[in-house]
Amino acid sequence: MAFVGNLTMTNYKNKSNRRVTLADVANAAGVSMMTVSRVVNNKPGISEETHKRIMNLVKELGYRPNQIARSLATDRTKTIGLVVPDNTNPFFAQIAYGIEDEAYDRDYTIVLINTKEDPKRELRALDTLWQKDVDGLILCSSRLGKKELEEQIRNFSSVVLLNRDLDKNLDNTTTININDKLGAELAINHLLNDGRERIAHIRGPENSTSANRRMEGYQRALNEANISFNPELTISCFPDINGGRRAATILLQRNPEIDGIYAYNDLVAVGAVQICQEYGKHVPEDIAVVGVDDSPIATLIRPKLTTLHIDLKQTGKLAMQILLKRVEENASPENILLDPELYLRESA
Repeated sequence: MAFVGNLTMTNYKNKSNRRVTLADVANAAGVSMMTVSRVVNNKPGISEETHKRIMNLVKELGYRPNQIARSLATDRTKTIGLVVPDNTNPFFAQIAYGIEDEAYDRDYTIVLINTKEDPKRELRALDTLWQKDVDGLILCSSRLGKKELEEQIRNFSSVVLLNRDLDKNLDNTTTININDKLGAELAINHLLNDGRERIAHIRGPENSTSANRRMEGYQRALNEANISFNPELTISCFPDINGGRRAATILLQRNPEIDGIYAYNDLVAVGAVQICQEYGKHVPEDIAVVGVDDSPIATLIRPKLTTLHIDLKQTGKLAMQILLKRVEENASPENILLDPELYLRESA
């Protein structure tokens, strides 16, 4: 049984069943607290023998650094705020996966808040993260107006904004956007080249920036093909399977001659495919359907979805890497645009 000062190691560890402190380790090792601090923070100037002895005591005593004290000393909390509109949506789930993976590798903790597509909940989430003094913020697909969004992100020292633009660059904010206009044009041109003439667009939430960009791409592709835009062939919906089902039902009831659907995302596309099949329409023979995101569900549904692909996990990793460069190195902000690819499968 090991002895530490006047206590056995067993008694020392269990004394009052309290958290072991830096002072406890220093007392056990017979050195100053500064020496222990230098060892646990991998600072130079400590002999190899002393370093090894202190680290053995750290392990035996069960010492864990006090994160609150460390944050006061370093002016960092090692936490990052992540706000998403819907954590059940595979698009945001995969981005969060990449963010959390990179955060783990860099010894940061993610505080994830789901706003359920509600701007009021988003404001509350941002206020909560500001009060928690997170080191940085990753904000996905914000549903706030531009003025309100800018006011909110100015409260944070380091921000990565996903799927939103700003009217002017901010010195604390990097934007990462998917080229939704290009993606829409790729989808519509594919459908046109396949001989589709009545292409509908289920466009997602009206307050979604991505939805508005995709609508612009949809209209531009039709215009370049000398096809008049028909508002009766477009409809907004909540961005999930049920939203896609409701939207597709309305579209088919008022325009039964539709032969193509470009959906806001894969979940909406799945709902649209289900309704087409319930209406006796064969996909893709009668109606071709194209989704967006290339989420896991795209290859699970039958027919498999033709969809626009972005490596979402890698996008999440990229967001975290850029944010930490800003947090740790004060790197300059930038604006990044990612081009999607059209993955051809069975639905179109």
